[in-house]
Amino acid sequence: MFNKNFVFTFFFTIAPGFFLAAGAQVLTLKDAVQTAVNNYGTIKAKSNYVNASKALVKEASNEALPDLNVSAQQDYGTVNTQNGPVYGFKGLSTAASGPVLASNWNASFGALYLANINWDFYSFGKARERVKVSTSQLSLDKSDLEQEKFQLQVRVAGAYLNLLAAQRLTKSAQNNLDRTIALRDVVVPRVINGLNAGVDSSLANAEVSNAKIAVLRAKDYEQEQANQLAILLNVQQQDFKLDTFFVTRIPAATQDSPLVSLQGHPVLQYYQNRINVSDEKAKYTHTFLYPTFSAFGLMQGRGSGFDNNYGAANPDAYTHNYWDGINPTTGNYLVGVGVVWNLTSPLRVQQQVIAQKYTSKGLKDEYDLVDEQLKNQYTLAESKMHNAIAAFIEAPIQVKAASDAYLQKSVLYKNGLSNIVDVTQTLYTLNLAETDKDISENNVWEALLLKAAAAGDFGMFINEF
Repeated sequence: MFNKNFVFTFFFTIAPGFFLAAGAQVLTLKDAVQTAVNNYGTIKAKSNYVNASKALVKEASNEALPDLNVSAQQDYGTVNTQNGPVYGFKGLSTAASGPVLASNWNASFGALYLANINWDFYSFGKARERVKVSTSQLSLDKSDLEQEKFQLQVRVAGAYLNLLAAQRLTKSAQNNLDRTIALRDVVVPRVINGLNAGVDSSLANAEVSNAKIAVLRAKDYEQEQANQLAILLNVQQQDFKLDTFFVTRIPAATQDSPLVSLQGHPVLQYYQNRINVSDEKAKYTHTFLYPTFSAFGLMQGRGSGFDNNYGAANPDAYTHNYWDGINPTTGNYLVGVGVVWNLTSPLRVQQQVIAQKYTSKGLKDEYDLVDEQLKNQYTLAESKMHNAIAAFIEAPIQVKAASDAYLQKSVLYKNGLSNIVDVTQTLYTLNLAETDKDISENNVWEALLLKAAAAGDFGMFINEF
């Protein structure tokens, strides 16, 4: 079932089923989303729940049909009997009938053929309301499937963006390592030739080690994100090759748009259908306050190897012939109507109806809570979008300035006009600027995903690709 904390946990991971040869082809975001929807285990399970509910709707509809039973039996035994009361408790007595005789072991064949029909033709809407309950349960299971697909799509997109960001951070860390190695290659010869103090080479080596550690940390984080992706793709962890083209641009759907209504949100539709099921159960339970009217009919044929004059005066009036015994020689029919009404049912049913109505109110409270959370989430997403776009615009300026500063300081150092501390400071500033640029570009798309998730419109996000 849906966890109402979903609105706070949009960005997780992606579903199983997409087999990608490492480094062989690009895994696009659309491919990942579609593959997850087609293969994710929970989607398959809830699809089967929907099919089960469809069958139960048909079963509930068929409950209105009358019961039609046929039976036949052929027996061989005695017909000893005696005057006196008897009760066939739990089937522990025979249905023998015959004259009262002293015990004997005369036996013959007999047969009973029976057909009966019973139809609850009027029950104050019990059958109709049961069908409505089953139909509303089917709607609930369908909406549960749809909201699960929606959540999965959001989780797939979030995981994809997370891995993409991790890969870009790894690349930035590697670029920084390359710069520190290049700087060390300049510093060490100058120290050896006595142009700079020996401490400069120590600082350069420290910067290289620090950059290597940063690369390892970035790769570790990237592997964690790839692992999450691989788990939900149901493949072995690998170096996924992702689409990087889109992340360097601002999506088209960035303008503010007022949130008019969330009634069509897949999550809220699921919550609304929970309320509908509870309301229908209350109506169905209410029908048990009233009686049930039934019509019934029965036809019976019976055969016996004992003659109608069998008794004390004529104890030999029977036959051992099988066909004579099972041949029906007499019959009966019966038709009628009846009513069953448990007069104490209202005492129990009324409280069940009250309890079900309170359940509906509780479900409505949960609906209102999620509705409010989604509205607040949408407002937050709008703010995040504004901030992300502003950072996206500023990031290239920061990178350009930091790059110019590093170039200037490195040139001055090579000419003995600057010190190693100034160079490493600009190196750190450049690395930070590149990292901020990677993060700011990714944040724009994550803000759009958050907005689409809050609005219940995944097309707002995926249509950008």
